[in-house]
Amino acid sequence: MVEAALSKLNRRHLHVAKYPVGIEDLLEDLEPLIDVANKHVGFIGLYGMGGIGKTTIAKAVYNYFADEFEGSSFLADVRETSKQHLGFVQLQETLLFDMLGDKKLKVGNTHRGINIIKERLCNKRVLIILDDVDEVEQFDTLAGGHEWFGLGSRIIITTRNKHLLTTHGVNVIYEVRGMDHERALELLSWNAFMREKPLENYLELSDRIVCYADGLPLALVVLGSFLCGRAEEQWQSAIHNLEKKPDKKLYQILKISYDALQDNEKSLFLDIACFFVGEDKDYVIKVLGSSNFCPVIGIEVLTDMSLINVEFKRLRMHHLIEEVGKEIVCQESPEAGKRSRLWSPDDVFHVFSENTGTNTIEGIMLKLPEQRTLYLNATSFNKMKRLRLLIFDNVVLSTAIGYLSNELRLIDLPGYQFPTLPFNSGPKQLVVLNMPHNHIHQFDKGFKVQLLCK
Repeated sequence: MVEAALSKLNRRHLHVAKYPVGIEDLLEDLEPLIDVANKHVGFIGLYGMGGIGKTTIAKAVYNYFADEFEGSSFLADVRETSKQHLGFVQLQETLLFDMLGDKKLKVGNTHRGINIIKERLCNKRVLIILDDVDEVEQFDTLAGGHEWFGLGSRIIITTRNKHLLTTHGVNVIYEVRGMDHERALELLSWNAFMREKPLENYLELSDRIVCYADGLPLALVVLGSFLCGRAEEQWQSAIHNLEKKPDKKLYQILKISYDALQDNEKSLFLDIACFFVGEDKDYVIKVLGSSNFCPVIGIEVLTDMSLINVEFKRLRMHHLIEEVGKEIVCQESPEAGKRSRLWSPDDVFHVFSENTGTNTIEGIMLKLPEQRTLYLNATSFNKMKRLRLLIFDNVVLSTAIGYLSNELRLIDLPGYQFPTLPFNSGPKQLVVLNMPHNHIHQFDKGFKVQLLCK
């Protein structure tokens, strides 16, 4: 009894957040899922996009429930720690120390560590939180199965990748969603003004920041802290800049999910972020599929990683994730003509007016609110031999296109007003040709296409 009492008295509570807005409501949601009275060994997964608050919630869960268990351990930053030299050994030793309090216990290697965890914890009712898991190996090394722990134990995992939870047999999965407008405004206000509601003259500016953050707590904390104590004109300037380029700290954190993707999945993500947000999923699969890559599994991976979601068969993306995708492309080169994808009207007009297009360009989208002439010459597309996607809307071309890449899969070019559309030797990859109200009299020899409309 003395040991149990001392264990609880010595347990350190984790710092949850400077301003834990909405945490109590989330704990109420999670309490029946954690179900501490149940005697089974339970694995519970918390998943969601980066910055959505998974770690904050997990810390609150730890503080709230730890005293219900014989032992508890919060393993922070599992993803980063496991990459370090002897990182898995360090995590195993931390777990065992938290549970047993023996500083002298060394596992030596991960295989021995697994055996020690199973031997020492199999009859102990424990609470373990594995924070920021991104590989199955991390599960297998730290919490490989139900039989490792005593009856009534709870293992809670936070991750950006829902599929990892499914792979490990986690059947209780909770998706962490963004804040509603009221909670978001309160969180921003605490960080920007150190009070529950914004100052009256900052209310409209605060609403704009909340809309920009779109429910993402990380964005609200980072931007609120940055804007704290600043004048209204500085808020306006910051908002203007954010609309052009994401905050550096937000960018680095959100980009972690992108970095974990395979090369084909990265390309698919960038195509969706730059060109296809809001489009029909089946249409995108048709356009982006090829003999080398089927987008069906890629879209599933992006969904599991909380980078996209599918609503009513249309691809959706949190606009901050969309901005990260576009910023990744912008980071490819300071010169627009040397980037893989173009969607900004300023960049597209510049590339064509200066004729600076290169072999790097894979996709171009120019959608304008009203008709405008794009000045080009017959050789404007000559260097774009890897061009896969060409999407124009409300664009009037100054002259006929003189060359198009045989790699094109999508041509969306309404109102093309010239009699010919040239290809070097016939489009080998084309699956969608959408050219209503065109004036084409004939296509080049060898031009064959299976699908002629969107």
